[in-house]
Amino acid sequence: MSALQEWLRTAPAGARLPSTRTLAAEHQASPVTVQRALRALVAQGLVETRPGVGTFARAVPVSRAVDHSWQTSALGPSEGGAGSLPAALRAAPPETIALHAGYPDRELLPERLVRSALTRAARSDAGVGRSPTAGLPALQAWFAGELATDTPGHLATPAAAEVIVVPGSQSGLSSVFRSVVRRGGVLLTESPTYWGAIRAAAHAGVRLVPVPAGPDGPDPAQLDRAFGETGARAFYAQPHYANPTGAQWSPALGAQVLEVVRAHDAFLVEDDWAHEFGISSSPAPLAGQDDGGHVVYLRSLTKSVSPSLRVAAVVARGPARARILADQAAESMYVSGLLQAAALDVVTHPGWRTHLRGLRDQLRSRRGLLATALREHAPSTVLEHLPPGGLNLWVRLPDATDLDALVLECGRAGLAVAAGTEWFPAEAPAPYVRLSFAGPHPTAYPVAARILEESIAVVRER
Repeated sequence: MSALQEWLRTAPAGARLPSTRTLAAEHQASPVTVQRALRALVAQGLVETRPGVGTFARAVPVSRAVDHSWQTSALGPSEGGAGSLPAALRAAPPETIALHAGYPDRELLPERLVRSALTRAARSDAGVGRSPTAGLPALQAWFAGELATDTPGHLATPAAAEVIVVPGSQSGLSSVFRSVVRRGGVLLTESPTYWGAIRAAAHAGVRLVPVPAGPDGPDPAQLDRAFGETGARAFYAQPHYANPTGAQWSPALGAQVLEVVRAHDAFLVEDDWAHEFGISSSPAPLAGQDDGGHVVYLRSLTKSVSPSLRVAAVVARGPARARILADQAAESMYVSGLLQAAALDVVTHPGWRTHLRGLRDQLRSRRGLLATALREHAPSTVLEHLPPGGLNLWVRLPDATDLDALVLECGRAGLAVAAGTEWFPAEAPAPYVRLSFAGPHPTAYPVAARILEESIAVVRER
């Protein structure tokens, strides 16, 4: 309908459009196509409809330069990276090979289950009612049951009432940091660690102290020393398939970390973000091994079910739970019952387990494709660890590589990558990039690896 849009650009404001039938005849289109085009033009503000009168061209506002410089002093300095989006949230230009994103490609999601679940939820009372502040009881029970099932020996089975449903793990992290650590407090964290946790801590006014973590996790002795030196009361970690490294703690390390946390009367904030993304192993959350309230556990369905269903859970015991629930009530009041009902529908459907089995195979294949492509076509990079799960490879680059220049050079060549600096709470010890093997077009991984290698060479020659 470009001819129709061109007519609108030249039509005087207030001019009446011909009838749908006339427009269809003039542009050799069906009336349905014309109606769809008109609805799009209405949404763009180019035309307006007057019931019983007709459809008219609207005056197109003339853009002008506006001075917003006064806001610089009014707002003051930005905090916690508030002025920029992280790489994982930036949209890549069309035809770009996207290895930067943090969300799985649509073909890795249970799309048919999600569509059916949303339809059923919309027809239920959940589509019009208000859900309880802590979440739908059935969904609370599901999260609690999952934690019990995944814990060998059922050492510390949580109650459904100890589950708080939150609108995504990012919101949950913010509430936990505000409630458990509090503004001005110290939070220990693995380094590198999830960029969202770094930003959530900054916005909560929490000071981060990094504890180095390698492919096998942190050193309990260093963690113990950090607790003693800082007086911190919490440690944020991802024991299973850490973002970005993909590291998984051994059961022995998990037990040692819990011992350190208990010795300091502290909390372990366990972020089980990739629970459904095991490849060669399966997660056993530490929350199921602690009944003393030391572990605050987060699990999200956003990445595994659908990015549109921002549903997650926080499991906490004692006064910590009460404080987190109060913070959530002040922040968001409650999570949409429609989204909760749809998420519950998906994860309790018989097809969910079938989907997860297929997902494991798909992730294994994609991980292998990207790792092989890097080995064959990007020899200057080093993959220090093949992760047993998750969505990413953590790749070291040659020393002194200018990451900012590299990201720009890759972008110009049609490859989107995420600079590793976003995952370090302090200075990065070496240059890294995080590459996702869960994005679209895995057949393009060899091309992506060649672009990365060529871009490294270009940047180093400058």
